[in-house]
Amino acid sequence: MLSLWTFLVQKLSLLTQLALFESKWREPEEERAPQQYGPGTLRRGDMLEVPRTIFTHFGIYLGDGRVAHLIPDILPALTRDPALISTVITNTRLIIGCTFRYATVRVDTLEDFAYGAKILVNRMDTVMKAQPLPNEEVARRAERLLGNTPYSLLWNNCEHFVTNCRYGSATSRQTEKFCAVLKSVIRDQRSALVSCLLGISSIISFGMAPSTTLPTILIPFTLWMAG
Repeated sequence: MLSLWTFLVQKLSLLTQLALFESKWREPEEERAPQQYGPGTLRRGDMLEVPRTIFTHFGIYLGDGRVAHLIPDILPALTRDPALISTVITNTRLIIGCTFRYATVRVDTLEDFAYGAKILVNRMDTVMKAQPLPNEEVARRAERLLGNTPYSLLWNNCEHFVTNCRYGSATSRQTEKFCAVLKSVIRDQRSALVSCLLGISSIISFGMAPSTTLPTILIPFTLWMAG
């Protein structure tokens, strides 16, 4: 039992350190803090990165203090009023957009995009194998993608959008890191035992039924075979 608790604490610690989809190449806070950019120091086509509480957000600078970025937003699915849609996206709009997998590639001011955070510029150029496209081409690719788009937290997020624009290939290092943690959990044989114990607990609590018995059998078996 002690080894199971150790396993759970270890995996929860990994997910906490991950900060959901936090980029593995982010600099320490003390190194990032002095870096501030304004419209006068940015070039059209630069890739911008801002740390958020639980993830890193990305966008493409279009010039004149404007940034194109893919962001979940439910409001365009409910109204066509441009005055409402153009307002700054609140956390409620964002969360509901994630839930219903609805997003837009939109243009916001540099200040609204940064949301009070420090801006990092073209940081991914040092870790991507592909060379960045010319800045003007990057900006034009971003402008062509403006509008509504399906959203997926893992497979079509803001990082996929900017890497597609800048490198010609949609990838997400944040997704890769999350999947690596998830893979380590699945491959650990103790996951099967934990899921089995949880299944037995549900049977004891809610009784023997297909909704409790089948998951109790299938999930541990699948995890055991995957490991």
